[in-house]
Amino acid sequence: MIGKGFGKAILQIIDGDITTLEVAAIVNAANSYLQHGGGVAGAISRKGGVSIQEESNIWVAARGEVPVGSCAITSGGQLPARYVIHAVGPQMGEGDEDLKLQQATLASLKMAEKHNLTSIAFPAISTGIFGYPMERCAAIMLKTVIDYLVQTSKIEKVVFCLYGQEAYDIFESKFNQLAD
Repeated sequence: MIGKGFGKAILQIIDGDITTLEVAAIVNAANSYLQHGGGVAGAISRKGGVSIQEESNIWVAARGEVPVGSCAITSGGQLPARYVIHAVGPQMGEGDEDLKLQQATLASLKMAEKHNLTSIAFPAISTGIFGYPMERCAAIMLKTVIDYLVQTSKIEKVVFCLYGQEAYDIFESKFNQLAD
């Protein structure tokens, strides 16, 4: 684990299971229909219980699909986190992927603040089935979060929870470049 303060907040990078973290909200790498079948979304839904998928279905039925670059919020079900913020990142090849990833990250931070949440944990959004390169993801997400935290923010703790040593090493390297 590594970490450093930015503004009034601490930013940490860990290798672990995001579904076990005791933070106010965890971010789910979601699709626009909020169907939580595989990857991070599947793990969150399995461990958090059916209520997360049910609330996601209600969100989509009431508001329509979630556009790429934005997010939705549900309860955390049976997870230690009280909320799940479902961020829809880009699929490689759809165009403007870097901007859309930045927007999804920023939308998640703003959603947390809107709900007065002081801690949030992110996975590496879009790097699974959506095919986004891990190095680009690390650079964009870390820069977006750091830039946000150095402004006025109610968020006190941001965790990047990566799955596997390779992902952790990439985020750690990008973090060290940006934190200097």
